[in-house]
Amino acid sequence: MNKETQSIIKNLENTLSGQPWFGRAVYEILKEVDETKVFTKPYETEHSLIELLYHMITWAEFCLKELQNAPVNELKEVENNDWRGIDAHKHSWQNGLAELKKIHKQIIAILEKKNDDFLSEIVAERKFNYRFMLNGLIQHNIYHLGQVAYVKKLLS
Repeated sequence: MNKETQSIIKNLENTLSGQPWFGRAVYEILKEVDETKVFTKPYETEHSLIELLYHMITWAEFCLKELQNAPVNELKEVENNDWRGIDAHKHSWQNGLAELKKIHKQIIAILEKKNDDFLSEIVAERKFNYRFMLNGLIQHNIYHLGQVAYVKKLLS
């Protein structure tokens, strides 16, 4: 049985591209960002839009790697990318959006094959289970989407 897993998938999909309760979906807002402003840091101290996007990618990738049972060294490598240095030649807004979507599609594909029992299993090298991690991913996306919306407004 995977009723709870299906609920997590539905919540993730709704947050990313549906009609979530909190407002507009992640991909809808990210798609509206003015790409000429993604490297600008408001007040020169806040995170830029591109930094926020790649931070969201990092933790989605972390969740994907956990679901794939990646070796600990791969997980450490993902974690080392948190708040990574952004290279304008390497990190573009469109590539970042495509990567974020790809990772979430892969997460959903893995979840579709899972039974609810796995949700109670402890994530490797962590003190929390997969249920907590996946709900955390949803919350993390919403939290940083709020920051993106705010920075986007500051820069307009």
